[in-house]
Amino acid sequence: MMNDYEKIEKVILFLQQHFTKQPDLQEIAKQAYLSPFHFQRLFKEWAGVSPKKFVQFLSVEYAKHLLNQNLTLSETSYQLGLSGTSRLHDLFIGIEGMTPGEFKNGGEGLIIRYSFGKSPFGEVIIASTNKGICHLAFIKEQSIGINNLINLFPKAHFIKKDDAIQTDALHFFNNDWNDIKQIKLHLKGTPFQLKVWQSLLQIPFGKLTTYGQIASDIKQENAFRAVGTAIGSNPIAYLIPCHRVIKSSGIIGEYRWGGFLKKAIIGWEAAKVSIE
Repeated sequence: MMNDYEKIEKVILFLQQHFTKQPDLQEIAKQAYLSPFHFQRLFKEWAGVSPKKFVQFLSVEYAKHLLNQNLTLSETSYQLGLSGTSRLHDLFIGIEGMTPGEFKNGGEGLIIRYSFGKSPFGEVIIASTNKGICHLAFIKEQSIGINNLINLFPKAHFIKKDDAIQTDALHFFNNDWNDIKQIKLHLKGTPFQLKVWQSLLQIPFGKLTTYGQIASDIKQENAFRAVGTAIGSNPIAYLIPCHRVIKSSGIIGEYRWGGFLKKAIIGWEAAKVSIE
């Protein structure tokens, strides 16, 4: 008789082999010899997401591969077992925060300047367009930072060069945060993501809020998980202060650039506020 781990292992293997058939919950649950209700709860405990969401992740990754092979949206939808391009569109919006067309476009026509800078928390890569800052990330290796930037805008033209927009943005590591409106940001995301990121910009320097409070602020009180996902996909570290959001229990929680770094930034900001 299989234990819980073996059941989940078998199901994940099944999904990896059959996700293009878009199996429903009942069909997936059969692989573990459980009812859909009990299986869904067990799968989420082990995998951290629902079976449906897991299939969506697999589907989007495969769709990205197909689109990079220059398949059309219709051909990609067919290969994934989707009923049409509208479902592919909804899938991409939900997982990637962009349409499949935007992914396929890959930043084509954009000229992106990038450079490296210093912060109190180590080296950063910062990138900008004529519209504003489009990327800021803490890095340990410059080559990895460049690769991550290129993956975000694979068809853009990149120039290693700093500019006034980047210089002004990096000043915020040393100055008061109240002048953030002076910095222009070039953001690409869904309306929901943009709404969440806008809410993050309202959190005062040195203060903390919770995922629930952000959800309430954007009038989506029950969308805790969606808010968390949008916060986790923030492309501009520190300037959009996702590090100031913690769990309602007081636990610091996860951070795209590492939990230890999140604690360090929170402590650093708190110290600067207390000095002032």
